[in-house]
Amino acid sequence: MIPGRDSLNTKKLLTAGGKTYAIYSLKAAEQRLGDMSRLPFSLKVLLENLLRFEDDRSVSIDDILAFADWLKDGKSDREIAYRPARVLMQDFTGVPAVVDLAAMRDAMKALGQDPEKINPLAPVDLVIDHSVMVDYFGGANAFQKNVDREYERNGERYEFLKWGQGAFDNFRVVPPGTGICHQVNLEYLAQTVWTADYKGETYAYPDTLVGTDSHTTMVNGLSVLGWGVGGIEAEAAMLGQPVSMLIPEVIGMRLSGKLPEGTTATDLVLTVTQMLRKKGVVGKFVEFFGPGLDYLALEDQATIANMAPEYGATCGFFPVTAETIRYLKATGRNPERVALVEAYAKEQGMWRDASTPEPKFTDTLELDLSSVAPSLAGPKRPQDRVLLKEAPASFGAALDKEYGQAGQTNRRAPVKGEKFDLGNGDVVIAAITSCTNTSNPSVLMAAGLVARNARKRGLKVKPWVKTSLAPGSQVVTDYLNAAGLTDDLNALGFNLVGYGCTTCIGNSGPLPEAISAAISENNLAVCSVLSGNRNFEGRVSPDARANYLASPPLVVAYAIAGSLNTNLTTDPIGKDDQRKDVYLKDIWPTNREIAEIVRENVTAKMFATRYADVFKGDKKWQAIDSGDGQTYRWPTSTYVANPPYFKGMTMTPKPVQPIEKARVLALFGDSITTDHISPAGDIKEKGPAGQYLKEHQVPVSEFNSYGSRRGNHEVMMRGTFAN
Repeated sequence: MIPGRDSLNTKKLLTAGGKTYAIYSLKAAEQRLGDMSRLPFSLKVLLENLLRFEDDRSVSIDDILAFADWLKDGKSDREIAYRPARVLMQDFTGVPAVVDLAAMRDAMKALGQDPEKINPLAPVDLVIDHSVMVDYFGGANAFQKNVDREYERNGERYEFLKWGQGAFDNFRVVPPGTGICHQVNLEYLAQTVWTADYKGETYAYPDTLVGTDSHTTMVNGLSVLGWGVGGIEAEAAMLGQPVSMLIPEVIGMRLSGKLPEGTTATDLVLTVTQMLRKKGVVGKFVEFFGPGLDYLALEDQATIANMAPEYGATCGFFPVTAETIRYLKATGRNPERVALVEAYAKEQGMWRDASTPEPKFTDTLELDLSSVAPSLAGPKRPQDRVLLKEAPASFGAALDKEYGQAGQTNRRAPVKGEKFDLGNGDVVIAAITSCTNTSNPSVLMAAGLVARNARKRGLKVKPWVKTSLAPGSQVVTDYLNAAGLTDDLNALGFNLVGYGCTTCIGNSGPLPEAISAAISENNLAVCSVLSGNRNFEGRVSPDARANYLASPPLVVAYAIAGSLNTNLTTDPIGKDDQRKDVYLKDIWPTNREIAEIVRENVTAKMFATRYADVFKGDKKWQAIDSGDGQTYRWPTSTYVANPPYFKGMTMTPKPVQPIEKARVLALFGDSITTDHISPAGDIKEKGPAGQYLKEHQVPVSEFNSYGSRRGNHEVMMRGTFAN
């Protein structure tokens, strides 16, 4: 970090935890800007950023003064240059960025220059989390088998990333099998207040980032301003370029009351998503405020912040509070850092408590938390919330409107070689997955308690359901073990399958052949239920046409019930050993039971131990021989390839030429997503990418996914709009 000119003389000293830090004081800036106390907390982060980087070129004094004008109108047309502190990547979108860096080094070498000058200027963390698939499930060895298969499929990519880990400065890789990038970020990487040394001084400033995954927003629950960007924007940030943006409108969502008995953070975030989608917050910041914050755990805040892409906002921000400090301590953060966070937030007017005046927003809306009810979202959009009690009727309507099978909820078909049949509405995938929920001990423990209570009553999962547990952190395994809930989850088939995104990004793996055949041959509209954040058609599984987002305990419940046609609020979920009806209410834990088991079994030591050697990796990672050269030895590979972008480059760039006779290639309506434009899922054999791989002697069984092959431009060009 190279600080700017500071024409407002805002650089001051702050002492915290026995150390002294240089800061850019918002209080000092008020001498010129006026009272900034009611500026939204998220905009205070942007304002500090401009104070720190004022250089009269990318950031001017007029850019800074524009924040005072924003307070008058709640909006601004001022474009600013914002520099995030760091960059977060996952492997699907991160590999292409590292490919570009490696190609730049080749270009430097070809020009007779020093290739080691090519490095990220901003700190970069890449977490390998998108590659593990659920090939094996429902058994004690499922995890190890999936890990082995992951390394078999992705060996070329992992060799490349391990080379990058050693070759580049400012670049760290979290190896596979560790967790999901957003959960690792929340639990370990994020600091809330960042520090950097420059000319003998330690500067403290808000932790901020951009990420190459849309759910980078999760960390806003920890008061870290961040959002997802495209690969080119992330590379620009890596190389020290600012993010160009308008000072955003900020929509305030006032929370009051507290969640009622029997509801979860998942029910809350699905409600928030529905409300904000209806409000219209695309391109805007959302900031949460009000007395309801006093009743939300930070993990609940992170769940809400995670789904900002689904409700359409750039981010969903929460201010620093006493709960932030509790969470930092609970996850084993350095005590000096925790002391700095509290002191910095209070000094900068970034601390919120009951006496804090409510910020001024562009617009507001309100949610009484006590009105939240058990919910799902589906069958194909996260904002389409369905009350649990209305789920069967909702699926019946979708069966008519979406799948053209009106009145056929009871239609069933035989499954070859099995003693059961399969019908419309049956749940074929039940997945506890995704950073959205597995970062929250309350819903994971609730799932374990539902499994324990179901097991005591002799309930079983239906035989056509593919079950899986894929936490976003190894700490989840530790606290489930400590609580004695792992055996209960295993008994219902929710064995550990991996630490990664799995089903949430479409890596659900194949269904058993007989079940898949019964679905396709009989045109059945079957379902998945997952604790994820996205359920677009075709994303979760090619066999599951209807996909519903739900809390982890509801995922367990639907695995037992086996069908969306079962009304979990009124119908029996199954029969016990005495053939007596068992209802969901009979096995659902109380809020107090959940809180107690979390308090007794989640410890700071678990986090400290798991993250002590987070960049080391397992024996498989350590055994990878990637070489130690400063340029990459490009293999003949369909996974990573040296792109042509820098070939023929000269020391003096050619002048930019005007674009002439350009035309529109495609014009799209609403609800077009990155899943449609550049898919991450299965590669179809008959598509252009599939044909390319076959021409290069890659068997269909080894196609892997589009996301895993984003390091090869030849594959990705042929995959555009493949969905």
